[in-house]
Amino acid sequence: MSITSSATLATLDRTGPRRITDLAATEGVTQPAMTVLVRVMEESGLVERRGDPSDKRVTLVWLTEAGAAYVKARREAGVQGFAGLIEQLTADEIEALAAALPALRRLAELEDQDREGRKQ
Repeated sequence: MSITSSATLATLDRTGPRRITDLAATEGVTQPAMTVLVRVMEESGLVERRGDPSDKRVTLVWLTEAGAAYVKARREAGVQGFAGLIEQLTADEIEALAAALPALRRLAELEDQDREGRKQ
């Protein structure tokens, strides 16, 4: 699976159903490219398109159970990978890493804000 596909699934998991145009802006691709990507993921059973309950003219992309399971498995694999690496650090290195967590969280927040700003 491509990085953009994985990122799109993670975005849908984090933010809920979105318009294709919003997904394209968030992921930094063109609307036609996102349309193709969504079609491929839809054929794979990872997403589905549904009408927006608040505006029947709008179609939203929804994460399916299979898509959510994929995102969860990827996250768990990442956590396990990092856990294995952290076990190899010294106590001082682990302490330094723990001290950096607030700054890393802030960077993640800023990155989310930047991605949301790009979609507008």
